[in-house]
Amino acid sequence: MIDEVLAELDGEFEAMYSRIGRPSVPPEQLLKATILMALYSMHSERDFCERRNYDILFKWFLDLSIDAKAFDATTFTKNRRRLLEADIADRFFAAVVRQAKLRRYVSSDHFSVDGTLSKRCPFAGHP
Repeated sequence: MIDEVLAELDGEFEAMYSRIGRPSVPPEQLLKATILMALYSMHSERDFCERRNYDILFKWFLDLSIDAKAFDATTFTKNRRRLLEADIADRFFAAVVRQAKLRRYVSSDHFSVDGTLSKRCPFAGHP
């Protein structure tokens, strides 16, 4: 279902990225990675990039070869943030929800929320 939505947006992804300069993380991988991070309650792009190095499920979901190296966490974070701030990320997630409703993967009778409390580490210098 996600690949169908990504295929619909393919032309817009092409227009977003320059053909010159350093290669960036493909937008399809960024959006799919965001889904994985949500599904696996990952709060850090660095943790995601590390896990992506060895988790075959992650590589399969991201359409990567088994020996593909992870992208740098800093590059991933910058590219992901830029994409999520763009209108296209909102349209992607809205289209995925629409597809899920059409396929009856979503119920309007009830909903569930993950109520996990995540505390900041007191040694990290954050309040």
